[in-house]
Amino acid sequence: MCINRKYIKKIGIKPSTLFEKDSYLLDLPMVQFLYQNNTLSFNKPVTFFVGENGTGKSTILEAIAVSYGFNPEGGTRNFNFHTSETHSELYKSIYVSKEAYPKDGFFFRAESFYNTASYIDEIGASHNYGDRSLHEQSHGESFLSLIQNRFSGNGLYLLDEPEAALSPSKLLTLLVCINNLVKLNSQFIIATHSPILMTY
Repeated sequence: MCINRKYIKKIGIKPSTLFEKDSYLLDLPMVQFLYQNNTLSFNKPVTFFVGENGTGKSTILEAIAVSYGFNPEGGTRNFNFHTSETHSELYKSIYVSKEAYPKDGFFFRAESFYNTASYIDEIGASHNYGDRSLHEQSHGESFLSLIQNRFSGNGLYLLDEPEAALSPSKLLTLLVCINNLVKLNSQFIIATHSPILMTY
């Protein structure tokens, strides 16, 4: 039975938040919206952030992930690696309101998935991702292997531009996976440009 828990019910700007006048964050429409409206609610099990490049989709998603305790470059909340400190300071200015706590979770970033796959090999955890190194698969195969083998339900899954890894037919496979995981009480927040994903 699908309960549709909201692992993230809403996010908001902390009351004392003041951005530097020259902060690029204030130029991002999504950050402007959040700053002006104070909160952003998540009422469905799947939420899409869409818009042109530079609107702040990935920046907001990254801030949510880091604020929630995920590794800034991707992975689970237990992943502890970094190649460079490139995430914004926005996570310090937001709060995350939760309705429940997930048993599973993952932050997927297309741009740093190589680093995440390397870390999975380094800690010897390939058995959780299809018993094969993600580096021994194509980018699209490795991403679907991640979804199909590692995502177990009752989870919070944050996906940043997953279409970068997938062909149109594999995007349809991803839609099936998302739908199945939603039926297992999962919540997704996805930053995307993909019209195929937006059909969901």
